[in-house]
Amino acid sequence: MTDHHHQSTRGEPRVALVTSVGHRDLEPDDRLLLAPLADRGVGVDAPIWDDPAVDWARYDLVVLRSPWDYPARRDEFVAWAQTVPRLVNPADVVRWNTDKRYLDDLCAAGVPTVPTSWVTPGQRWSPPAAHGEYVIKPAISSNSQDTGRYDLADPQHRELAAAHLQRLGAAGRVAMVQPYLPAVDTAGETALLFLTGEGGLRFSHAIRKGAMLTGPDLGDDTDYREAQISAQTATPAQLDVARRALAAVPGGPDRLLYARVDVIDDAGGSPVLVELELTEPSLFVGHADGAPDRFADAVLAHLPRPRLR
Repeated sequence: MTDHHHQSTRGEPRVALVTSVGHRDLEPDDRLLLAPLADRGVGVDAPIWDDPAVDWARYDLVVLRSPWDYPARRDEFVAWAQTVPRLVNPADVVRWNTDKRYLDDLCAAGVPTVPTSWVTPGQRWSPPAAHGEYVIKPAISSNSQDTGRYDLADPQHRELAAAHLQRLGAAGRVAMVQPYLPAVDTAGETALLFLTGEGGLRFSHAIRKGAMLTGPDLGDDTDYREAQISAQTATPAQLDVARRALAAVPGGPDRLLYARVDVIDDAGGSPVLVELELTEPSLFVGHADGAPDRFADAVLAHLPRPRLR
């Protein structure tokens, strides 16, 4: 990214696409934003969120993209976000959205949501009476890390599920337990992508993610999974769930530059919200015609208006 550091001409707006040490050159999908922003006269850097040498105030806009090492240091990340001027999505949204207990807020607001129970450190877990498959993951995580799938009819799986919860609890982490939705194995998971457009947040495109979770989490580090991604046409029912979820975001959806709404069909074939990603989601702009340009236009829309000389 160093070739982008010295392109700035006086008066050119400067945008930071925030990343992490492991993604210094940005993700390939985010690199698709560089040419459209350059075409619009916007200079770009890719600073690392926890680099103490970065002067965040020099940027006209700071856009969260791949700060993906934050789950182990979430408090530090949230505190950092509060110090950054012109951050999108905003710091209060980051605080709310980086702990998946936000699902309770959305459920309370009437958004169809996958049923979720929470296990706090030190809390005894009683496996659900209903047999079936369940997913266990930390309330603060990204990229399916520390996530496992368990068939509770299998005594060994019940033991592994309890061990997984114990590992998370011992690390001081809240865990979440959700029924595994079998539609993932056939229809997959649909991610609906929204970007700022005319009059606020607008639907841009959708993708399908294939199933990723093959079985229990065994506590090793080999659990970053790549799902198969393909373009998808969103259904009216999926769009309805997505819009209801976005309407329930604290402070309203109009401040958001981007949003990703992940839905899966329940046993009755109706889409339910699995996650609402407002912090650092992959936006899959490489899977939809015109999406990199729409993303660049969204950035432009959030830039401060030029001051009159």
